[in-house]
Order: sequence, then structure tokens, then C-alpha cells
Amino acid sequence: MRYCKRCCYPENAKPTIIFDAEGVCSGCRYHESREDADINWEERERMLARLLEEAQADARRRGNIYDCIIPISGGKDSHFQTWLMKEKYGMNPLLVAFNHTFNTQAGGRNLENLVEKSGCDLIRITPSPHSVRKLSRFMLKRVGDLTWHYHAGIYTVPFQVSAQMNIPLVIWGEHGYAELTGMFSLKNFVEFTRWTRKQYDMRGLDVADVVKDPDNDIKMTDMAPYLFPSSEEVERVDMRGIYLSNFINWEAKAQTELMMKTWDFAPVTFHRDRTFNLYSHIEDHANEVHDYMKFLKFGYGRGTDAASREIRLGRLTRAEGVELVREYDPVEPKSLATYLDYFELSRQEFMALFDSQREAGIWERGKDGQWVLTDAIHRQETDETHEALKAPLDEADHVFAHHNRALYYNPDNPPEKSGDPRLDEEAATFSVL
Repeated sequence: MRYCKRCCYPENAKPTIIFDAEGVCSGCRYHESREDADINWEERERMLARLLEEAQADARRRGNIYDCIIPISGGKDSHFQTWLMKEKYGMNPLLVAFNHTFNTQAGGRNLENLVEKSGCDLIRITPSPHSVRKLSRFMLKRVGDLTWHYHAGIYTVPFQVSAQMNIPLVIWGEHGYAELTGMFSLKNFVEFTRWTRKQYDMRGLDVADVVKDPDNDIKMTDMAPYLFPSSEEVERVDMRGIYLSNFINWEAKAQTELMMKTWDFAPVTFHRDRTFNLYSHIEDHANEVHDYMKFLKFGYGRGTDAASREIRLGRLTRAEGVELVREYDPVEPKSLATYLDYFELSRQEFMALFDSQREAGIWERGKDGQWVLTDAIHRQETDETHEALKAPLDEADHVFAHHNRALYYNPDNPPEKSGDPRLDEEAATFSVL
């Protein structure tokens, strides 16, 4: 397996990643492009301001109180998107949340905080827990993803609300696929599309595919939150989904620090099983298991994601990132027991689901019949080309610098406890509401 010579991503990273002639991945090149001289961020912010002014004028013509929709979870990005629209651009957004039901206590705390601090109205759609269980169990077996309904819901419900309330503009934060693997160029101003929603977020499946599958008892009544508006509704409302990372130089850490200071967003303070990052995806209880399944299939996980991002941003060396990947990627999360019980599966049955999905050349069966990881980044040698292609290091803002202790877990300098058990203690089970 080839690994990027700058970060820690393997060539089998999902979605598709591309290595250039120097052995540097498209995700790293995308990050480079954010600093290109021909990317004029001041001009892009002016473009955003004009777009939002037009949205406000359009809302007045339609007789709308709200001039945009912001899909939220309550996490760091939700806080920043809402703050930016309210405080900098004077927008009156309607917050729309799809409640996937696998919530953490920290997520509940931060969602409540966001609504309180922003003063915005919130519509939160909660699907039937019984339907979620059926759908999640089916998708676990069908595509190896217990969180399929997350992506289907969060990329559908805001547009359902858009159709119902005649609010055309939906504002997303970061374009995740571009940031991680460089799937799209920053110069393309990629916007939300129904095709991307189905092809990538919903694993190529749509509602009809699920309902007609004979291997489940899922009915159309279970799928109401995942029915995307018709083409006629999209055209009638003139729906548009934009990504703020096309218009501002998106940097999650700086934005998180701003939200901690101004709107009291709170990271967790406990050691997480599968990442050293304390502020990202902390509202999602199933994330640890979801990420572990990625490791079982492709041989890498959120340790790789987090380390690669920090390497690209100059807060880790590649060698340090490799050690963090070694430490975090193989860990079986404690929360797995909760989901085995939830799905009524034994650990053996769960592991068997991935037998046909393991990446060839990364996983092999040993003589005892157990799967063995045969290749990993920490087993490969580095050479002078890695040194020549390394990202510049900002030692003053190193991940494990003292001033970053609340954002990244360092066993030698752990974060201070907040005094709030929702942030200080990892809950074994999830909360539906």
C-alpha cells in the first residue's frame, strides 16, 4: 500500500484520493491550493456578502421571516456557521436539525447552548427510534454502515423544510470530501447536488432501493425523513445549497477557539478511544463504532484523518502523525458493546459482517482464521523524499503545546475538567433526545 509522502493517508482512502508524481495526495494539494496567490479570499468574502444580500432581498419578496436555512448538529461547525451568519452578516437563519437519535451528552449540551446563544429558531426532526433501529441494522449488514440514516437525514430534512417554508438558500459549512481527500478543486465553487447526496452520502442507495429490498421489513412510512423534494419542488423554490469553505479560508481549530470564547462551545475532556481530537464529532455517540468499521474495512480510521489534517496545517510532523495513527486506528471502542446489544449481535457475528469487505493487500487471514493487518503506515520506511515534501511546521501552535490542551488529548498534559459530567465523562449509552 502506498501512503502519502506528506500526510498519513493511504491510496485506498475513501472517497477517492489521488497521488501525484511526487507521491503527495490530492487532499494535501487541496490544502496547498487554499494558500495559492490566485485564491483571493477577500474577493470571495465579498462574493459571499453579495450572495447573502440577495438572499435577504429574496426573502422580503417572498414574505419570509427567515432568509436562509442552516443545517446543524450542535457541534463546532454549527456554532460557527450560525455565529457568522448572525453576527457578521446580519442574517436571520432558521436552524434545522435531523436528530439521528445516537446522541452524546456533550452533544445535547452544545445543541442547547447553540440555540440559547444564537437566539435562532430551531426545527428538529426526530425519526421514530423503531424505524432508526430497523434502518441502521439493515444498513450495517447491507453496506457496513450503522449511520447511513445520519447522512440521508441531514442531507434531506433541510431541503424538506426548504420546500415547506419556501426558503431557497441552505448554508453548509465545510465541504468535507474536498478537505479530506481533495475530491473537488477549490476553484470550482462546488455546490450541493442530489447526485452527490445519493452517490456518496447514501452509498448509492435511495429510499426506493431500501423499501423494495426483500431482506428487510422497512416500509415507506419508516422513510419519511429521507424523501428528497421532487424536481418540481426544487425548481419551484429555486433551492440552492452552498458551502462556506468556498468563500472563507476555513480553519476548524481557529473557529472552534472563537466559538469557545464567544458562544461557550465546549469540547470534551476525557480520553477518546479513536482520536486525540477533543472537539470534532463529539455529538455523535456512534462515531467511534462507525470509524472502527472503516478500519476493519480499509485499514485506517479517524486517527489517520485527524493526524493528516494537523500535518497539513503544520501542527504535527509526519513522524508524530504516524505514531498517533499507530496508537488510535486499531483500537476497538468501548461503545461497541452498546451497539452489539442494540442490534442483538454477538461480537463474532459483527466481525463476520466485514469478511467480504476487508481490503485485499491490507488484511489477510492468519493460520488461526483471524484477520491480520499486514500493511500499515508505521511499518514502512521513510526516506529523503518525505523530508523534502514535508509541510512547514508551526512549532508555536503544535498540537500538544500547552495552550492546545483543551483541544487535543495529551496524556502528559491532559485537559482540565469542566465540572460538567456531560463533558467530563464518556457515557456508555446514547440518548435518543
